[in-house]
Amino acid sequence: MIHRLVLSTAPPDKARDLARSLVRERLAACVNVAAGVNSFYCWKGDLCEDGESLLLIKTTAEAVGRLTARLLELHPYEVPEIVVLPLVAGEGNGRYLDWIDENVG
Repeated sequence: MIHRLVLSTAPPDKARDLARSLVRERLAACVNVAAGVNSFYCWKGDLCEDGESLLLIKTTAEAVGRLTARLLELHPYEVPEIVVLPLVAGEGNGRYLDWIDENVG
């Protein structure tokens, strides 16, 4: 199966709930929540700086569309970050990649 790593940032008080929902709904096998991320960006003409949490979401290529749709539904941001990175086929711990397959429905 083909695997993906999805990156998204969220307010620290919402990140854990997002992670739980994605795993509970079997859209992701695992979500790491890395707290303490400082994000700098332009929004509606203003330079902004916010403390956020980074979600590292492990899933399958097949589930990315459903995961993205659900994340857009649940996410509090008007335009949430959702960046999908391919994982190189055959690289990494094969047993871990199999575990992803078993846990994404």
